[in-house]
Amino acid sequence: MFKNLEDVQKLGKDNADLLNKALVAQQKSAQAVATEVQDYAKKSMEAGSAFVEKLFGAKSLDKAIEVQTEYAKSAYEGFVASATKIGEIYANAAKEVAKPFEAAFAKVQAK
Repeated sequence: MFKNLEDVQKLGKDNADLLNKALVAQQKSAQAVATEVQDYAKKSMEAGSAFVEKLFGAKSLDKAIEVQTEYAKSAYEGFVASATKIGEIYANAAKEVAKPFEAAFAKVQAK
């Protein structure tokens, strides 16, 4: 299988390089997810505060219901948009993490 010690050392180095590339890609993706979650939380808190102010300023029950309906709709849309973006980040992360391994498997199959 291995002709000499140099082959074993090269294999170890190649595997370490693959793992390093995969970990770097994973780390970038984790940072992107953390940033998106932080942005969503900030926007959600701001929207919640604005909702409470509008709700207390409502002069009638109809207006209060309208304010609540608008808030529920925007909160739902914001959540779906953020969840979709996070899903895309995870999908792209899987692709990026797999790239170094795909190249290695292609080399092995070519031999």
